[in-house]
Amino acid sequence: MRKPSAAGRAIALVFAVAGLACAQPAAAPPDRAGNRGGPNRGAPAQNFDAVEIQTLPAQGRVTMLVGAGGNITVQAGNDGILIVDTEYPQLSGKILAAIRKISDKPLHYIINTHYHGDHTAGNENLRKAGNTITGGNVQGDLGAEASEGAAVIAHNNVLERMSGAIGGQPATPQGTWPTDTFVGEEKKMWFNNEGIEIIHIPNAHTDGDSIVFFRKSDVISTGDLFVTTTYPIIDVAAGGTINGYLDGLQKIVDLIIPVYGQEGGTLVIPGHGRLCDLGDVLNYREMTTIIRDRIQDMIKKGMTLEQVKAAKPTFDYDPLYGTTTGFWTTDRFVEAVYQTLKK
Repeated sequence: MRKPSAAGRAIALVFAVAGLACAQPAAAPPDRAGNRGGPNRGAPAQNFDAVEIQTLPAQGRVTMLVGAGGNITVQAGNDGILIVDTEYPQLSGKILAAIRKISDKPLHYIINTHYHGDHTAGNENLRKAGNTITGGNVQGDLGAEASEGAAVIAHNNVLERMSGAIGGQPATPQGTWPTDTFVGEEKKMWFNNEGIEIIHIPNAHTDGDSIVFFRKSDVISTGDLFVTTTYPIIDVAAGGTINGYLDGLQKIVDLIIPVYGQEGGTLVIPGHGRLCDLGDVLNYREMTTIIRDRIQDMIKKGMTLEQVKAAKPTFDYDPLYGTTTGFWTTDRFVEAVYQTLKK
């Protein structure tokens, strides 16, 4: 293991003082697709009154918020506020209060990294607190209606799953759906004097994942394509695959430029866990690749899923990422890898 940088030690101290110790609250029971806090489950059973929203400046115009769901990324400047993901509606008031400590500008954009409820269930509340930038032929009589609420941006597959058009699950409330979707590889935008790339990674954690790259601030918000708290979460029922997940990790690595060695430079806000740099992502990619290769070799030898589990292909990484309880157990991770490789 590499020695943490000075920045890394400072970040760890912030979390320790906050009582987080880089841990996440107890995860929700899975829905039938096995999703954390599932898109149709609402929030996990916990005391939201006790949740505090922790604020951690990343760099440039970007700040990281940590609460009870997926991490939230905030970009603020003269043009207004943009956020990535929204956690749970029970926390919307606290999230808005934390954002107001960063900036009193209007909230114009919400970007969803994927469709799971712990990243999108707060969409409706936070959207209502903002407004959409309009101009041209939507001004005049249509201006007020067209600008009502912040724009919610996501890959089209996110809308398809939240609306129930694909996936076979009931639709989430319409107020949580994306209002601006894209297809293909990416969507680019300019906001707060900064280029922003929303990059789609197909069939990874789900089939609608995006990473968000703030080019001037040099920060990447990954959603659940990278986490520090568990093994990779692969929603097989929603098109997730182990090889797609590895493609996502490789894309993140390709975008990062460190100051020296594997440290500093581009910072990474994971879907869950602490603020990271290149070395953290490389370690996670290496772990994921090694376990993928082990299970692939076992499949080639004709081993069944139960035989693969018994062989413990994750044993040397279990102290860091493994668990036998909660939402995403080691067994569920092995099952997901096995299923997507077997196909």
